[in-house]
Amino acid sequence: MPKKYSSEMRERALRMLAEARPEHPNQMAAIRHVAGMLGMNSETLRGWLRQAEVDGGLAPGVTTDAAAEIKRLKRENAELRRANEILKSASVFFAKELDRPTTR
Repeated sequence: MPKKYSSEMRERALRMLAEARPEHPNQMAAIRHVAGMLGMNSETLRGWLRQAEVDGGLAPGVTTDAAAEIKRLKRENAELRRANEILKSASVFFAKELDRPTTR
């Protein structure tokens, strides 16, 4: 099961990575070094770096805020679709009740 890291931990790791980058021959070496110091997977740190670059406008992609908004809208859309199906079923039920002949 993956670990959940706090936003403070992410920010700290990215700051450490920025500080360590000049001391290493390439970015991946710096990532491995910092990830090892923090006891995390280097791919986790690399993913955070990529997302920070997207959020900062340095790389193309979907920003964190946009992804959260998309997720919220999809959830709302699904909820509205369910409500719509319930209303359709209810209208069919009540339409049948209105069409039923009344006995006097």
